[in-house]
Parts: sequence; structure tokens; C-alpha cells
Amino acid sequence: MQVSKPIKVAIFASGSGTNAQRIFDYFKEKEGVEVALLLSNNPDAYALTRAKAASIPTRVFTKAEFKDSTIIVDELKAAGISWVILAGFLWLVPKSLIQAFPNSILNIHPALLPAFGGKGMYGMHVHKAVIETKAKQTGITIHKVNEEYDKGEVVFQAAFDVLSHDTPESVAEKIHELEHKHFPLVIEEQINKSL
Repeated sequence: MQVSKPIKVAIFASGSGTNAQRIFDYFKEKEGVEVALLLSNNPDAYALTRAKAASIPTRVFTKAEFKDSTIIVDELKAAGISWVILAGFLWLVPKSLIQAFPNSILNIHPALLPAFGGKGMYGMHVHKAVIETKAKQTGITIHKVNEEYDKGEVVFQAAFDVLSHDTPESVAEKIHELEHKHFPLVIEEQINKSL
């Protein structure tokens, strides 16, 4: 009987890596998916420390390597990567990477796109904008990645009501809960759909 090889996933993260950690933990228990690599544009990203603690190989890259060459695409292909997951990754993905992984790059955004999306809309910037504009609802969006910030096909959203006493900090906490609950499940669902 032939044992099928796991689908290999690479995670890109720029910051603390709490979503990356949830993804590591979730797929550690699963047979069919392996988190094979964590890549970062930030040598000080705590996500790198988390990956090393989970025995996941890491790679830090420069803007030139990412945007102006195929080095990263070539390394992902050489590592047998099938899916790319952006978990708090702040750079726009170059065309070469999108073409190399068509419909196989997922991003999570801390708002209900198309609201509060686009360049510069990440982390607390989003939550402050939600409070300042007195938005009635916010939540998370998981979407496929194309060549524009936050414009790819939406595959999942989860929302909650913004309460009168909410602050950017309390909104951030609720967002993290939704991200950690749903992101690994949606990744698994999208991978299974593609098989």
C-alpha cells in the first residue's frame, strides 16, 4: 500500500507569529499536511523563534530576494511546497510567487474585507480605524492572494458586533480569538478542496 506524502505548507510571517504557532500546533497532529518552512522578512520576528522551538526550518529574506528575483520561489519549489500561508506577513506578494502558486496562497486579514483593507491596514491600524469610524461590526477575512493588497477571492469571514465600550485593544483580542479558532481549519479545508 502506497502512503501518500503530506502536502507541504510554507508560512510567511513578519511579527510575533501567534497565528503561525496555532497552525504549527494544529497540523502537528494531522497526517496529511506538514508545515515545512517558516519564512520572514524580519530577522527579529518572534515567529522565527516559535518555528525553531517547533523544529520547523526557517529562512529570513531581503526585499531584493523577495521582489526582484525568483530565489524564494525556487527555494519553495525545491522544498516541495504546495501551499503558501501568510500569517501576519506585511509585504505585497510579487507576481512571480503568485504565478508559481496559483490559487494556493492564503492570507488572513483582521477585518471584514473589503472594509479596512489595503496598504498600511494591518494590526492596530485596522482596529483603531474600526473604533474611529464607529463600525457596527468587524471580524476576520481569509482570502486567496492576488497582486493587490487584500483583493483576492474571499473564502471565509467571521464577524462580531463592536460594542460601545470596545477599544482597539479589546477588538484586537477578539480578532485574535477568531483567527486562532478558524485559520487552521480554513487552511485544511482549502487544501482538501484542491486535492
